[in-house]
Amino acid sequence: YVDHRSVDGTSFTSKNDCFHVSRSLYSRGCTDIVCCILFIICILGYVAVGILAWSQGDPRKVIYPTDSRGQFCGQAGTPLETKPLLFYFNIMKCASPMVLLEFQCPTTQMCVEKCPDKFMTLLKAYANKEDFKYYKNFCKEGLEGLTVTQILSSGLCPAMLTPSKPFTRRCFPALGQKKGGEITVGNNSKFDDGEGNIRDAKDLVAGVKNATVVIEARQVAMKIFEDYTQSWYWILIGLVIAMLISLLFIVLLRFLAGIMVWVMIVMVILVIGYGIFHCSMEYVSLKSEAGSNVTLKDLGFQTDFSVYLHIRQTWLAFIIILAIVEVVIILLLIFLRNRILIAIALIKEASRAIGYVMSALFYPLFTFALLSIVIAYWAVTAVFLSTSNQPIYKVFNETACDHSRKICEPANFSTSSMKAECPDSKCLFAFYGGETVYHKYLIGLQFYNVFLFFWCANFVTALGQMTLAGAFASYYWALVKPDDMPAFPIFSSLGRSLRYHTGSLAFGSLILSIIQIIRVLLEYIDHKLQGTQNKCTKFLLCCLKCCFWCLEKFIKFINRNAYIMVAIYGKNFCTSAKDAFFLLMRNMIRVAVLDKVTDFLLFLGKLLIVGLTVVVGSYLIAHGFFSVYAMCVDTLFLCFLEDLERNDGSAERPYLMSDRLLKVLNKKNKPEPAE
Repeated sequence: YVDHRSVDGTSFTSKNDCFHVSRSLYSRGCTDIVCCILFIICILGYVAVGILAWSQGDPRKVIYPTDSRGQFCGQAGTPLETKPLLFYFNIMKCASPMVLLEFQCPTTQMCVEKCPDKFMTLLKAYANKEDFKYYKNFCKEGLEGLTVTQILSSGLCPAMLTPSKPFTRRCFPALGQKKGGEITVGNNSKFDDGEGNIRDAKDLVAGVKNATVVIEARQVAMKIFEDYTQSWYWILIGLVIAMLISLLFIVLLRFLAGIMVWVMIVMVILVIGYGIFHCSMEYVSLKSEAGSNVTLKDLGFQTDFSVYLHIRQTWLAFIIILAIVEVVIILLLIFLRNRILIAIALIKEASRAIGYVMSALFYPLFTFALLSIVIAYWAVTAVFLSTSNQPIYKVFNETACDHSRKICEPANFSTSSMKAECPDSKCLFAFYGGETVYHKYLIGLQFYNVFLFFWCANFVTALGQMTLAGAFASYYWALVKPDDMPAFPIFSSLGRSLRYHTGSLAFGSLILSIIQIIRVLLEYIDHKLQGTQNKCTKFLLCCLKCCFWCLEKFIKFINRNAYIMVAIYGKNFCTSAKDAFFLLMRNMIRVAVLDKVTDFLLFLGKLLIVGLTVVVGSYLIAHGFFSVYAMCVDTLFLCFLEDLERNDGSAERPYLMSDRLLKVLNKKNKPEPAE
């Protein structure tokens, strides 16, 4: 007798355990070591990038609005602590296309305590002591002794004030709309712009739109948050119900999978049959109608498609198409009946396997926790990287100027040659940048952050797939269930995956990450070229996006099955991917039938659960449970195919599949010869 080791380390020593697959299946060693080392080095580099970003970044640039001097409005411990809101001198200048390119309005911005709540022009306020005192709240310092003309030419005050409301810590005009659709600001459809012009309130709309890029998303988010705070307990109850229904559905699949599949098939046949009957009745009823015998060729193309429903030839085409579909489905049922029975048996077997490995249903929570850490690290690093620049000031002007958009220094701008050559120009805060080596390579660090995010996220997903595959494979290959299974299949499989196959997980996830980053770059290029009229470029870009989308789906399919083979045999990624691919290609019809039957049952389960409980949360819960179930089905399917190819039912190489699968295949294991 030979002592073989199972995937969990259990020892088998009887004759029946000496099956052909044992030696290659249960030997275990480290795989794809080079990729494992590369992954560890990249992770260490990722940590170094995070530390560098955290030491250089300043998240206050995201939290607080920034005025024209680069100061943070409302920051605690500063003179602007009591001035948390950002006020625009002339919001209409935000309608400039440059705003969308530079993310900065070409107008003075200052921190204020509260937004203006009344109409007022500088000219009128200057003549009234009380009004001018109120007006000074929205002006810079140094107004004493200056005339209105001097104040405006120096850019110390806005020419006008309009009633405004704070939103995202910024003062925006309080726009409204009358019943006729007329735009108003402060209940007035017109206002004085402070330069002697009476303008329509709708002139403010374009500026507000450009200045509030996130306004609609924020409103939706706040509404969702308010709803959740008011009804969180009902939502929690709904999610618990969704979890219980998901568990019940998986248990019931053991008994009802066959009934559900055959009922679905019968329903499809009956629906198509009813369609043929209905089309036939329409065809007969149009026999006496004038003009109904016109052919589709004579009628030609019509924009009103209802016209075609008055032609007998249309209904005849419907009858023929539906009849062909009906015949094809019936023929498929006749020739694929045994394969459908195998798919049903495997689905039932998956339900039994989960019964032995119940902890697998809660493994997605561990995957979710790891993904949350990866996403949080990426997001925090991205914020610190994007806020690690220095404030850059540029020249903004209204008339032609050679120095327009050039970098300037606000401290001495008033006495500079730029100001002398362009009297109406202003030196305003534009964005955050820098000229150091760190700042020059900042875009590279952001790219590295994004790439490692994809790699780590795919690694976590791959770890979950391999862990589940190893646990369910230990169920399939166990001779006596559950005696020959480990006490904790999930923990055993998780430890084995990390100890021996980190390199294989990193290899597969690296390939997928490269494809995903290429897709991101294609989307970025497409976004940049949206304004172009070059149809050839658009067509080429569309083809590339489609090809890489298909390639990503294919790689995900290959990776998933490769991880299953790694979990079973312990071979390297490329060998496992090749073995899994050719094994599936040799059983293409079985793969197609099992895939579609499983997809239908799981879709039915998700539809049932979502329809009975909270839509978003219950879908996520159902998806988590059913993803485990789908992984179980795929693992058992590959084990089943390997069992068929490597064993023959003899005493030396018995089948390891369940008695129910043997019955469906009309096979049985031969008894040991009497000694």
